Amino acid sequence: MAGFHEIVGHEQLIAHLQSAIVMDKVSHAYIINGPKDSGKMMLAEAFAMALQCETSIKNREGLAGQPREALHPETIAEPCMECHSCKQSLNKNQPDIIYLSHEKPNTISVADIREQINHDIEIKPYSSKYKVYIVDEAEKMNQQAQNALLKTIEEPPAYAVILLLTTNADAFLPTIRSRCVMLDVKPVNDEKIREFLMKQRQIPDYKAEVCAAFARGNVGRAMNLASSERFNELKDFTTQLLRRLGDIPKYDLLQEIKPLNDFKDDIREFFDLVLFWYRDVLLYKAAATEEQLIFREEAYEIRRQSEKCSYAGLQHILDAIDTADRRIRANVNFDLTMEMLALTIKENIR
Repeated sequence: MAGFHEIVGHEQLIAHLQSAIVMDKVSHAYIINGPKDSGKMMLAEAFAMALQCETSIKNREGLAGQPREALHPETIAEPCMECHSCKQSLNKNQPDIIYLSHEKPNTISVADIREQINHDIEIKPYSSKYKVYIVDEAEKMNQQAQNALLKTIEEPPAYAVILLLTTNADAFLPTIRSRCVMLDVKPVNDEKIREFLMKQRQIPDYKAEVCAAFARGNVGRAMNLASSERFNELKDFTTQLLRRLGDIPKYDLLQEIKPLNDFKDDIREFFDLVLFWYRDVLLYKAAATEEQLIFREEAYEIRRQSEKCSYAGLQHILDAIDTADRRIRANVNFDLTMEMLALTIKENIR
């Protein structure tokens, strides 16, 4: 668990949630919608902690009646991390912050909703102002479960707050969506992610640059990539291959790309690596600067290839990457697809 101040990016969502706390306009139900590892759980837990934080509650009570412009949500609605409630929250044993669990990996059943929310919600909070329910992977609720939850969302107790975390808000019934406040998690700026990885995770700048670019605004994904040995192996193999590809004889090409069979499950990350490499080549060719390169540690080779490759050739390469990706999605032969991609790249970097 973490406070709002520890969350990278998502400033607008944080401001909305903190203002709701300070102005005492907390909704009974929220949908936090965004990709996997995008920060949904951190936002939900920080919100739950702030709602229950004893210090925050005292601060808010002390400012009752103050004009709106005198309120500072970023400090008043920040969990203190020191009070009894915050310490319980940090240890995941705050009795009024409830995480819904489900035995079936791909389904949240009507029994799960009835037993853990509908029946439990009738019991008043044990020690807090609110009773907060966090439902992760809420898109897994089947229709019966959603209908059961709908009855509670329509007539909730005053102390109830239900947080539905999902990667697909469209999976919910329209009646549920219409009764919840929708919060869409947006991508975080690459520079903020890079700075976070370097300062908070001590990741070298060149590695942080690649991870931030690959994460596409997803902080959790960037952290996972930075600590993934498999991703580092794939990155090293790919950069070595792209450095040498122009000099490999055609008859050796299939043998040289054979190790890609070990990375079949990560093949789209391979495509992204190749795409970003030739994006760097194109960028250097157009601007003759290393400043915005993702593969900055490969600047010499990027510059060398930019001098040998035409704009038309680079476009052929980028098109070939897209074609290879579509072929793999369509279950075209893996080795043949990879060989054709490598051959197209080789023919255009002479």
